[in-house]
Amino acid sequence: MQPTADTIKRLQVNPWFADLPPGAQRALVTQAEPLRLQSGEMLFRQGDPVGTGRGGFFGLLAGQIKISSLRDDGHEAILAVLEVGNWFGEISLFDQRPRTHDATALGPVDVLALPGSAFNGLMRREVFARAMCQLMAGRVRSLYGMVEDATLRSTRARVARRLMLLAHGDATQADAARPVVAVSQDALAMMLGMTRQTLNKELRALARLGALVPRYGRIEITSIALLAQQGEVTQTTTPSP
Repeated sequence: MQPTADTIKRLQVNPWFADLPPGAQRALVTQAEPLRLQSGEMLFRQGDPVGTGRGGFFGLLAGQIKISSLRDDGHEAILAVLEVGNWFGEISLFDQRPRTHDATALGPVDVLALPGSAFNGLMRREVFARAMCQLMAGRVRSLYGMVEDATLRSTRARVARRLMLLAHGDATQADAARPVVAVSQDALAMMLGMTRQTLNKELRALARLGALVPRYGRIEITSIALLAQQGEVTQTTTPSP
């Protein structure tokens, strides 16, 4: 794809891409192919062999993509909701094993798909290889944080921390928190691996404290400071998902 100033600008909302040197940004976008997905369409499925389907390393240009998996009983677990600027799909390119999760479009989506061969070529460049190491290190930190939250933190702290993540763009983790998190309570419960009833109880408690206001299909953050306090985090750091 021929990179335009608008394309680069949209992708630069993601800190990882923004930190790449301009030449590396252009090389990544130039070798990727644009794809359009409709709502509910899957970019790839859990278990898909590497090298099949469309592309290998993906950049999100417009819309949202849900990363999830299904349990044997049919219940869905949502790992993340990816937003504009996010790059993903590198795990299978590194270990040559099947896709780890489903990637589903939440509404119309535009993505850039970088073929595996082009990805391997970019990995021969030190600056890109180092950037991928940083990206993977961030993923590992997030996974450690998920384990810590699940084993050590209270239910309320887990809810507050996840809402803080979503306020910062979930996987994007922008510096500024947005005042409205566009997520349904069903989806939030699936992200946290808890029942809707348990989530509702904690949201009501956080609302009484003045941290948020639950709305239909969204949650308004009225005090990020109170949310951080309940999530047991400081304002200078962003919690791991």
